[in-house]
Amino acid sequence: MKNAVVLLSGGLDSATVLVMAREQGFACHCLSLDYGQRHGAELIAASRVAVALGAASHRVLTLDLNQFGGSALTDTSISIPITGVQPGIPVTYVPARNTIMLSLALAWSEVLGAQDIFVGVNAVDYSGYPDCRPEFIRAFESLANLATKAGVEGNPLRVHAPLMRLSKAEIIAAGTHLKVDYGLTVSCYQADAEGRACGVCDACRLRSEGFSGAGITDPTRYV
Repeated sequence: MKNAVVLLSGGLDSATVLVMAREQGFACHCLSLDYGQRHGAELIAASRVAVALGAASHRVLTLDLNQFGGSALTDTSISIPITGVQPGIPVTYVPARNTIMLSLALAWSEVLGAQDIFVGVNAVDYSGYPDCRPEFIRAFESLANLATKAGVEGNPLRVHAPLMRLSKAEIIAAGTHLKVDYGLTVSCYQADAEGRACGVCDACRLRSEGFSGAGITDPTRYV
């Protein structure tokens, strides 16, 4: 089996991507980032997901982005929006988060001899984040192949974003077909210590609408 690095947040999208990568025959080495997010429930969920969905290994790196702040996810003085998804880039955007996480995945992939990185970014049902667009993924892949020993020695790296063009309902339908247990995942921006969701943040709204659109019972535990 070929190795692949899978970015695993503990949420719905990354769990789906893990199973998709595994179904393609990859030995999936999952990477999560403790970046100073408001709660640790998603990292606990990531550990559950990695075990349940057949990851070859799982590592959690710590990089405390709340020293910079600038996001409602890393700065508790900034309120999480609860009035619905609005146009524009919301305050839950974490500056350079996906660039940082993909860079860490790139470093590990070189060590593993892996030429494939999987990430659950999505340009359809998302909150307007600039680092979830196909242009960003293409640009990062180009950078990766210019900046690494593997790339310049003729072993090009590929960044896979299989959810890029899918709606949340389509993602849930695809994952359910692949037997993903979404009850293991946490998507909420402000989940409590038990991993229960608030039901009103953007992530909760998109997740709930996705299950409704897919005609599948939502297993999310709410406060």
